[in-house]
Amino acid sequence: MRSGVIAQKVGMTRIFTDAGEHVPVTVLRLENCQVVGQRTAEKNGYTAVQLGAGRAKVKRLTRSARGSFAVANVEPKRKVAEFRVSPENLIDVGAEITADHFVEGQFVDASGTSIGKGFAGGMKRHGFGGLRASHGVSINHRSLGSTGQCQEPGKVFKGKKMAGHMGDVSVTTQNLRVVKTDPERGLIMIRGAVPGAKGGWVLLRDAVKRALPDGAPIPGAFRKGADEKTPVKEPEAEASAETGEAKPTEVGENAQ
Repeated sequence: MRSGVIAQKVGMTRIFTDAGEHVPVTVLRLENCQVVGQRTAEKNGYTAVQLGAGRAKVKRLTRSARGSFAVANVEPKRKVAEFRVSPENLIDVGAEITADHFVEGQFVDASGTSIGKGFAGGMKRHGFGGLRASHGVSINHRSLGSTGQCQEPGKVFKGKKMAGHMGDVSVTTQNLRVVKTDPERGLIMIRGAVPGAKGGWVLLRDAVKRALPDGAPIPGAFRKGADEKTPVKEPEAEASAETGEAKPTEVGENAQ
């Protein structure tokens, strides 16, 4: 089980195949998607990686959030989410996941917050057929109709489909195909529609109902942070430079 990614929905477009067929795709962008924490079985009871994406202002973060990002030595993130992984697929803190984490032709599951539509009636919200459009009904053609029984039990059961707030809920769409990836620009193109509005955050993970393709990188496609590549001075050299003392010579170096 690999980690997923946090992507931002750019919008929809279409791309053309070699045969001239156009494919409608949703474009998702990876914006500085980094590992900001790890969850291990010894310490937390489960294994997972905590990812962060986007950029957030420090003044808008809580004190605990600022401390977490400081410990991870990464920039403050706007969106944070956890992904369960196998113990062997843990990714180091600070690594940035790239768009080639998914391969072309792979199936993925996308989770996002659907577009809010405000207060809606029963026909729009639940697909009710409405009342008769001819004799016997006056000005109430789109009403719900009966919502319960008479004297027994004499109430409306909880969960009854009625008019109310529509949209703005978490939605997961399964078995979406990855059409194309662009690691240089951090773009992932998914065939069809992905839940959420433009600019919304989408959690993208491997499909649970499909096998992982052979070409998928394990534990994932990522690049290390720049701070890990910076050479570190030796402690003895730093102490000698600060105090001005000479390094101890080897035995027999100046022996007469």
